[in-house]
Amino acid sequence: MTAVLTDRAAVSEREVRAALGTVVDPELDEPITDLGFVRSVAVAGSGDGVHVEVHLRLPTSFCAPNFAWLMVSDASDAVSAVPGVGRVVVELDDHHDSELINRGLAAGLGYRGTFGHEAEESLDELRATFTRKAHTAAMERAVTALLRLDPAVDVAALTLGDLPAGEPTTEALLRRRAAVGLPLDPGAPVLVEADGTRPTHDAAAHFLRRARSVRISVDGNAHFCRGLLTTRYPGSEADQTPRPEDRPLIPLEVRS
Repeated sequence: MTAVLTDRAAVSEREVRAALGTVVDPELDEPITDLGFVRSVAVAGSGDGVHVEVHLRLPTSFCAPNFAWLMVSDASDAVSAVPGVGRVVVELDDHHDSELINRGLAAGLGYRGTFGHEAEESLDELRATFTRKAHTAAMERAVTALLRLDPAVDVAALTLGDLPAGEPTTEALLRRRAAVGLPLDPGAPVLVEADGTRPTHDAAAHFLRRARSVRISVDGNAHFCRGLLTTRYPGSEADQTPRPEDRPLIPLEVRS
């Protein structure tokens, strides 16, 4: 549901939703807009007095508070960065920590200031962990897409220049590599850990199988959470962006 409170608003709902589309569920590696987590957007005012209010919802009331905080705070930062936006209110609905999270965000207390002794030391490592997982899953998708075109490709020797330019799986991998600080030049190897470690030729097939298990876990969790959301909020499927159908798996072999 979307409410636009005045037709004189200098900031459009589309701009706000585009900003929210840059916010990613850290575990599912999908934008909160695609997942249907954005419950409503309201824009009011004009000039320097534009006020934006966003309500988010999650698949269950007991989703991890640290994940919830990341999404709510990231959403607030993203909307606040939209040119012309003044006051921003982002609130999480129907979560067991909604009141705590909403109050802490409004007061600018930060994660540790909001949760006190219950908070982890920092959310930076949590972000880094899921950024590395997102890179691994994107790498597997890109390689598997290429193997569907050419099953005989030498996986161990693949470089970024071998991947089809402009393809969604290639572009997603490049974004994830940039996020973890890996090189983007055409000669850079595709199969690498997030720290740049490259498997040996003999270990490449095992490496890719392990990457596939990560990707299947990420995709499975995303599918499950989408279903939970539509069960909890009937009709919310209309707010979700359909995911591409999973293609049948193909054998993972490395040509000698």
